Amino acid sequence: MVERISDAEHAVMEVLWDDAPLTAQDVAERVDPDRGWSANTVKTLLGRLLAKKAIVHEEDGRRYLYRPAVARGDYVEGESRRLIDRLFGGRLTPLVAHLAERDALSADDIAEIEALLKELKS
Repeated sequence: MVERISDAEHAVMEVLWDDAPLTAQDVAERVDPDRGWSANTVKTLLGRLLAKKAIVHEEDGRRYLYRPAVARGDYVEGESRRLIDRLFGGRLTPLVAHLAERDALSADDIAEIEALLKELKS
C-alpha cells in the first residue's frame, strides 16, 4: 500500500487520476486555482509523491510525464480502512451509528445504505 499522502499531495493525485500522463506544467495548470500554487510548488509535491511511490514518471524528451502508480479506488479503500481501524476498532457499524447519532445521514444516504444492505443480503 502507498504511504499516506497529505491533503496537498491528494490535490495533485486527483489531477493525475482524472487525466494522465501529464507534465508538471500540465498538473500546475489543472490544480484548483484557488490554491494559488506555483509550478515549483507542484514540482515539489510531485517529488514527494514519487518518493512515496504514489506516482511514477517517464522521460519525454527534456520533460517528465507523471502518472498514478495506484488507482483512485485502491487508495480510497486503503484510507477508508485506516480510518475505520483507527477510530472505530476496525468495525463499520460504529461509524454508521456515529453519523446517524449526529444527524449526518440524509434520507437519501439512508435509502442508499438500505439498498446496499438489501443487495448484500441477496
